[in-house]
Amino acid sequence: MDDKIFGEEQAHLTATYETLQRIHDNLDEQITTTQAQAAQDLRDLSAEIRPDTHGIEADEILESLAAIETLNAVIDAYNQAHDLTLDKLRRTLLLLNQPYFAKVSLEMRPGRPARDVYIGVAGMMDEERNPIVVDWRSPVAETYYNQQMGPTSYLVNGKERKVNLLLRRQFSLDRAELLGYFDTDVAIQDSLLLDALRRHHSEKLQDITATIQREQNEVVRHADVPCLIVNGIAGSGKTSVLLQRIAYLFYQERDTLSPDQVCLFSPNEVFASYIDQVLPSLGEANPHVLTWRAFAAEQGARDRNDGRGTAPEELRALAEAVPGLRFDERDFGPIVLHDETLLTAAQIKKASEKYEQFPVGSRRMTLTREELHRLLERKMGRMARSDDMQEAMFALDMEEQVQVFGETVDPSNDEEVEQLTRRYVEWRFGDAHDLIDSAGWLRIDAIGERICGHGLNAAEWIWLRDAINGAGGTGTRFVMIDEVQDYTVAQLMVLARHFGRAHFLLLGDEHQAIFADSARFDQMREVFGETCGQVDECRLLTSYRSSPEITELFSGLVLDDEQGKSLSSVREGGVAPRMVACLETPVYLDAVRAAITQAADAEGLTAVVCAERPRVRWLAKQLGEEARVLGPHDPLPATGVVILDLPLAKGLEFDRVIVADASAEVYPDTPLARRQLYTCISRAMHEVTLISQGPLSPLLG
Repeated sequence: MDDKIFGEEQAHLTATYETLQRIHDNLDEQITTTQAQAAQDLRDLSAEIRPDTHGIEADEILESLAAIETLNAVIDAYNQAHDLTLDKLRRTLLLLNQPYFAKVSLEMRPGRPARDVYIGVAGMMDEERNPIVVDWRSPVAETYYNQQMGPTSYLVNGKERKVNLLLRRQFSLDRAELLGYFDTDVAIQDSLLLDALRRHHSEKLQDITATIQREQNEVVRHADVPCLIVNGIAGSGKTSVLLQRIAYLFYQERDTLSPDQVCLFSPNEVFASYIDQVLPSLGEANPHVLTWRAFAAEQGARDRNDGRGTAPEELRALAEAVPGLRFDERDFGPIVLHDETLLTAAQIKKASEKYEQFPVGSRRMTLTREELHRLLERKMGRMARSDDMQEAMFALDMEEQVQVFGETVDPSNDEEVEQLTRRYVEWRFGDAHDLIDSAGWLRIDAIGERICGHGLNAAEWIWLRDAINGAGGTGTRFVMIDEVQDYTVAQLMVLARHFGRAHFLLLGDEHQAIFADSARFDQMREVFGETCGQVDECRLLTSYRSSPEITELFSGLVLDDEQGKSLSSVREGGVAPRMVACLETPVYLDAVRAAITQAADAEGLTAVVCAERPRVRWLAKQLGEEARVLGPHDPLPATGVVILDLPLAKGLEFDRVIVADASAEVYPDTPLARRQLYTCISRAMHEVTLISQGPLSPLLG
């Protein structure tokens, strides 16, 4: 029997696709036409401008200046129109790949006809400004993610809008072809979600826009608060939710928020590469992604110990010592760029002493920086008048002149020579202003040595510098920290202070704290409560990664029995975990080889996970060519078998996991080993094999 609904939805999809294709073609033509018109307008207006004003009347100079102003206004207007057109074209291209993924029918008012709303990864209106697809981040789309038939609501500008959800339909599409549809009053569970979960691992994390679940949606659309902590079990989609949250914030604040104002801390470089396609697939640019070590390097602490062993009390002692500091000559260094001393240590010391009536801290440093900027400006003025710098300016070839001035130059008098030399000096030495702002003239190590009697690690160095200079990261509005349970209290204190004006999103799993010195979640609340004030918390207790059998195995490692029982999986049943204990080394290696051989013939990606890097190296040496070791800078493959250590596996997922050192020696019955084994097992989607060299871990009993 023909499916009438299928036919109607295919017809709607065909019409929508044709509209999108027409919009795309019109935009493409518009860009070509506009570019040609812009070029002609610029040529016409440029002809009215006289580049040489020597010897002409004042009225003609004014006319030329007016023409320049008109030209600039025309350029700005064309640029703005071009940017808007490109943005619409970008959204159209996204939708031509998949016009939409869902539909809701909403009764906006009792007794009124229902309104059909089609939801996609971007919003689009037709030529008559009627919405044909709404963005998944729009307020009305929340009715889809609420997963609540009947009376429901959504927020518009902070006001609740009550509606009646009559239909929640999901689609499987291939461009203009409808492959299937699912209604929630027919399907027992989320059909798109279950279909997505059947797929094998890919080398890049995929976006979950069409399958965001209700508890995940609460995080994505949570009110913008100073600090939001998300504590979710393994496989609950924390990283995906984090990226959807970033996309949602970009949508909500599209006129004011730029990608360089968002910092995303990832656990390692492999993980950063794994997630780098999600936001672009949603039409958004990636934020600034970095690890703790990369952050320390950016701050100037590249070659220092990362500071994991620093106690919070040590940082507090440093901060408490700052107001009572008295600078001496050893605390200041010169500002030098390109072998040119711009400000001497003596000048900087004298500038600081002008404000010694104030205690060391942000106020005194602000005044000192302002004084140093004034000194630098005067220094640059003197340099612009020097014969050496003027000769250096004259020595610029045509290409270098364009690079410095934006055009070729030919000064005709001493005043023009000095003006151009000043611009050259500012171009060459302008970074000195950044050194002033970042306190690059303070010898933080000398100060720290005097306070605590030892050299400073990265955490201490950044903390002390910020305590003296004032918080850094002032341009950052949002800081997202994934796998936050891997950070120490001291590291989180540093980030909380450095990004003191930002809002934080902290995502992690307290059961995956694989390092002995990691911060507990109650400590996180305390740290960010002190700096941010309000701290909200969400929980994610459903696993979308692992099969029920694997979820049951790792949830059994949770010490809190009640919490362990509350963890669940929505996946279909799979293969029971396999455990092998080998008392002799040759037998153990044969078992690992057999597991790898079997995995190599299967679909997807298999990870052989060892607790530590030395074990990875030993096992790889024993296996020879059968082993493909994944390094910290290697991309994650889509298929095959890789060997890696547990810290590198954090946050990643694999079709199969072989825990190659599941022994009592490596995983004894301790809270730390329990969390490490939980993390190992929970990397697996479909199958997990645990092999021990010696007796199996008692945690598996």
